[in-house]
This record gives sequence, structure tokens and C-alpha cells, in this order.
Amino acid sequence: MHRHAYGLLTAAALVAATTIGLTSPASAAGPPPKAVEPPLAVDGGAWQSGHLQGMALDRHKGFMYFSFTNLLVKTDLRGRPVGSVTGFTGHLGDLDLNTADGRVYGSLEYKAAEAFYIAIVDGDRIDRMNMDAEKSGVVTTVHLREVVEDYTADMNGDGVFDGNTGATADHRYGCSGIDGIAFGPAFGRKNGPQRLTVAYGVYANTTRPDNDHQVLLQYDVRLWRRYERPLTESAPHRSGPARPGGKFFLYTGNTRYGVQNLEYDGHSGNWLLAAYKGSKPGFPNYSLFVVDGEGRPRWGEVRGQQEPETGRMLPLLRQGLHHEPSGTYGWQSTGQYGLVSLDDGRFYLAEAARVQDGDVIKESGKAVQQRWTGLTPTPFSKVTP
Repeated sequence: MHRHAYGLLTAAALVAATTIGLTSPASAAGPPPKAVEPPLAVDGGAWQSGHLQGMALDRHKGFMYFSFTNLLVKTDLRGRPVGSVTGFTGHLGDLDLNTADGRVYGSLEYKAAEAFYIAIVDGDRIDRMNMDAEKSGVVTTVHLREVVEDYTADMNGDGVFDGNTGATADHRYGCSGIDGIAFGPAFGRKNGPQRLTVAYGVYANTTRPDNDHQVLLQYDVRLWRRYERPLTESAPHRSGPARPGGKFFLYTGNTRYGVQNLEYDGHSGNWLLAAYKGSKPGFPNYSLFVVDGEGRPRWGEVRGQQEPETGRMLPLLRQGLHHEPSGTYGWQSTGQYGLVSLDDGRFYLAEAARVQDGDVIKESGKAVQQRWTGLTPTPFSKVTP
């Protein structure tokens, strides 16, 4: 494991951290809580699991969470395992910490059951290894009806839903479910109530014209406890909001499974979307897109649809690589396996690998600090001691 020294924030940095919500302000009952300076790397270990899907940092309490598709691992900031949650038979994807309630939220898919959830994990209760996702009580779920409707849409009108395949005209906007999630303000604002933004997965299909947008839903989760239900994989529930608070579109060209990791950066006010690059002709097929946080969504055409459709369009940040024929901007970058903003120009980007441990193949993951430079083609530079 990689171990790095870390210390406490200076008084000035603590004030700044309180301002952006990384720690709580001082109370009359005692001294202000101590925030931990994140180390240069946090090793999430190697496990018999799926590959790394996302990460979440609890900077105030000093923990990192790693999603390994069917396994959630909690470590301290020295990379020492504190606990894990096992037994996910669906696809656990990107993670983020809700600083308002201190819990970790993640995307969770059960495509065969046509059920898509936000998994809400009480990280404080993860105190040992191999806690069961259903029986331990640390996981609750909220169902997303909007995603199901787009995923199951019979787009060719033949009366048959073709299921989990990209080689079809079905699935509105090419929706394959959900993956990237992040907390941040309403699009176009830098302040205000935090909303949960959920990004669609999008099937790779170069033959259809209606899958060239990233689709993002925003939810106000402050009253979501009324929807939360325990995870019961044998009987998927449907308790959740009827509609999102907003549905938004970002024109990027088709990607392979859409936004893998989504992150709001409190330093710039921008949203970062890391994707597996697509292969559709006519597009540059970037792997990182950035939504301009200062640009308000505007009503516009959702291009390529069977019937004319308008929606709230998000603006790409007009920086990085530029492809004039498609009008798209972006970068070629990592971040698809995990992306966490430290809200000061630094990020954790995940490094994932498959390792041999004796006769066993394991999936490993590590969070490594990098600094945003904005340079092309790759906008990050590794932070060194």
C-alpha cells in the first residue's frame, strides 16, 4: 500500500474549507473540527470483484469510499481498509458524498429487473469487512422512474422491448441506465441548495442519430427519506420520485456507456464528465467534457430525434480541444474509473488495474492527486511532493 504523511489544515485553510462546506463551522460547545489534508494517494486495495467504478471522499471524517461494481470498500486516508459492503448483484457505479447528511450516494442498476436506483449508504455504520448489502441495514435505495421509462422505451414501435443491448433502435436517447452522479448546485448557479445530478449511461451505437447527447437529471433529495427502502434484490421496489426536478442535455456525440464519472468542482463552478470515448464518425470522440458552470441552460433542439423535440441544453466550456464540424469541446483524459474534486484546483483521479494474487485475479484501485491545468490534450498533471 502507498502511505503518505498528512497533516492538519492551517487556520486560513480551515476557514476556506468551512466556506465551501468541507468541514462544519465552529460551535460554542468546543473547538472547530479538524479537517485532514488529503494525501497524495489513497490505495483502495485489490479485491475479487468487478473493476473500479467510482470514489467518494469524506474529508472531514477522513475516509475514502471505492465502488468495485459489486463491492463497496471503505478505507482511511492511509489506505487501510475499515469495512466493506458485499452482496450487490447489480451494478454499483459512481459515488459521491452528500455533505448535508453525511451519507454516500451511488448509482445502482438492475437492468434485467428494469430497476434503477440511487443507493444511499450510511458510511458511519460500515465498521467491519463483508457487511451484507441487504441484511446489514447500511444501504437504502430510491427508485428512478424517469430512467426506467427512457431505458424501456420501444422506439421502433414494434411492441417488443429488446432488452439490454445497444444493437437496437430501442432505448430513448440510447439510454442504458445510469452511472455518473454528483452533488452540486442547480446548473448555471454556483450557490443554492445542493442537488443530486444523475447522468445516463448511453449505449455505443454508431448507426442511429438520436444518441449524441449526454442526459442528466437533477433531484432535490432533501425529502427523499420518505422514498428510501431497504435493498431487496429478489423483489425490487418502485419507491421514488415521479419525475426529476430537471432534465438536461449536453451535445457531445455518442460515447461508450455515457458518463462514467460526474463531478462538480467547487473551485471553478464547472461540471466534469468523464466518459469512455466513442467511435461515431463526425465527432472527435473526446473522453472528458466540461459543462460551463456560468452558462445557464437554454431551451434548444434535442438533435436526431424521431419527432422534433426541445429540451434544456447545457453549454460546453469553450476551452480545450475544439472540433469545429460538430461544435464540441473537450479533452482526452482519464477519470472514467473515479473522479473527485478537492475544490481547490486539485482532484483525485482513479488508477485501476487487474492484478495477479497467486492463482486469483483481483481488481485494484487507487486515488491519485492531480492538478487541473486545462492544457491540451490532457488537462491534469500529477501532484508531486
